Amino acid sequence: MVKPYPAIRESCRGSVQPVSITAAWSRFDEWLAQNAPTTYAVLAPPATDAELETARRVVELPPELIESLRCHNGLTSWANLLPEAPPSSAAQIAENWQMRMDLAADVDGFAVHQPEPEPYWHPAWIPWADGDGDLQVIDLRPGPSRGRLGIAAHDGTGDFDAAWPDLTSYLSEVVHSLHHGTGVNGWYPYLTTHQELWWDLGPDQRTVNDEPLIRVPVEN
Repeated sequence: MVKPYPAIRESCRGSVQPVSITAAWSRFDEWLAQNAPTTYAVLAPPATDAELETARRVVELPPELIESLRCHNGLTSWANLLPEAPPSSAAQIAENWQMRMDLAADVDGFAVHQPEPEPYWHPAWIPWADGDGDLQVIDLRPGPSRGRLGIAAHDGTGDFDAAWPDLTSYLSEVVHSLHHGTGVNGWYPYLTTHQELWWDLGPDQRTVNDEPLIRVPVEN
């Protein structure tokens, strides 16, 4: 399977009532086990205390992210698990954060260059998911937007125009989409003939790599 293109950032937001990170992952796991067992099989086990501590020596891990990593420490192999980017392990989060810090230092990437509203990188951005180099980040800068999710492109700047308010809201919306077939930032959930979950742009996709796509079953 090919990897999806970087997410299209839309301004719409669902009105789904958020649940906890642990509850969202529990419902996600149950849905995958029943509907997409091939994808379910690549979910990594929970992060250990040692894995979390090693990452925290490099980068701050907010409580929401720690809770998520204690559910699944990323994936054992690539899968189209989430509509914007697959979740990273604690080690990958630390590695991607350090890599962006090094790159930003080399290219004046910490400064905002007009007309862009955001820099290439900020030390308080925590790269929790990696879409082939385009990172979905948790923004830990102080202020009322602390904790929001955005995208830090590999060849652009940070984008928070349609930021999720927090990781809990994002995962809750994803789980709601799986059960009801709704979109998440323009991405819609499908199933492949290989019993994989597949997110694609728009509600009317028919194939991927010349293989059929099937819309997920919708609850009544």
